[in-house]
Amino acid sequence: MKRFNWKSGKKYAAVAAAAASIVLAATGCSTGGGNSSTSSGSTGGSSSAFQGSSSETYYMVTFLSGIEYWKGCFAGMQAAAKDLGVKAVFTGAPQYDINQEVTTMQQVIAKHPAGILVTSINAQAMTPVINQAIAAGIPVISFDSDAPQSKRYAYLGTSNIEAGQKAADYLGQALGGHGEVAVITTPGELNLDQRVQGFKDEMAAKYPGVKVVAVQNGNSDQIKTAQVTSALLQTYPNLAGIFCTEADEGTGAATAVQEAGKTGTVKIVSFDTDKATLNAIKSGQITATVAQGTWNMGFWGLMDLFAIHHNLVHPVANWQQSGVDPVPPEVDTGVTIVTKSNVNAYLQQ
Repeated sequence: MKRFNWKSGKKYAAVAAAAASIVLAATGCSTGGGNSSTSSGSTGGSSSAFQGSSSETYYMVTFLSGIEYWKGCFAGMQAAAKDLGVKAVFTGAPQYDINQEVTTMQQVIAKHPAGILVTSINAQAMTPVINQAIAAGIPVISFDSDAPQSKRYAYLGTSNIEAGQKAADYLGQALGGHGEVAVITTPGELNLDQRVQGFKDEMAAKYPGVKVVAVQNGNSDQIKTAQVTSALLQTYPNLAGIFCTEADEGTGAATAVQEAGKTGTVKIVSFDTDKATLNAIKSGQITATVAQGTWNMGFWGLMDLFAIHHNLVHPVANWQQSGVDPVPPEVDTGVTIVTKSNVNAYLQQ
């Protein structure tokens, strides 16, 4: 299936390692030289180790909770929940608001769930509340946007620097290695900042004839991005390309470019695979988008939480006291460049 189509052996190995460690634990085998026991009451068979309870609840916590992007992530989490016989609940801050997500996280902690899968609107702001959950004995896995200085057990998501590099490679080649380009992003969100860094570094290293003339704030909003793009087109009349690090910014930029009569002349590379972005690719308004492995973030995130909650994984004896990670601490879920040539496969999902 498409969601398991990894782009490199390294990425596949990272996820396979996560799966293998859990499966070995579930069958009563040790993943290292330590304790090989499984959760209390297990007979050592995978069916018993992987049987949860319908009252066992895991939460996914997001920001901008109404956007389409999270649907793919939660679909993966729901699939894992069905396999495990547990309950998955989606919640989040409805607005792009740091305090709202912190408050939502605190409310979830108060319910004392079996585990939390969280994406961080701001790494620094979310670190204390993630640590609060860990201190309360609740396993936390980060996905999509990490809080790397927190005590979360693992991060599953895109290697955002690499994703930015791939966007730069595609746009640089599409422009023939020459021209002016702009970046539209939302500063302060770690994953988006990394995409910008990867894009700029790759462009400078491999496409010196392409000049990044501006990096502007679209605030993850279509209307604001359309306004920002209109201003960019006036300031830089020779602008040949735009890289948007987020889906709503991509569709907002496409609207402004179309209104300026420059569709196709100004090439847009966006991010993610919401229906608006995919339809814009099919119509030619957006040239390409970077697709993330959202389903895998949700599926493997819950698998990790379940394994930790049930104490299924024992890389070494007393790993909690030894500072050893029970699951792979970082898993790159991969990206794919989507263009007119393969957009139909995504529209059919």
